[in-house]
Amino acid sequence: MAMLASDLEALIRQALPNAKITVDGEDGVHFAAEVIDESFRGMNRVQQQRAVYAAIKGKMDGPNGAVHALALTTKAPD
Repeated sequence: MAMLASDLEALIRQALPNAKITVDGEDGVHFAAEVIDESFRGMNRVQQQRAVYAAIKGKMDGPNGAVHALALTTKAPD
């Protein structure tokens, strides 16, 4: 049940449509993403990352999740 980086980006973009999103990952289960969005302003890192995890709608849940690992960097724009 592999996933494309573009699929993961599309899920994040649905929740954060104005974000600058970069997703890398070539094996379909391990990804790195950077998400920069104004809505993160005033949030701590945990809150920002929870917003992104909520956007991927359970794709990391349990042993049958499509995404095995996500190295995530989040921040508000400079």
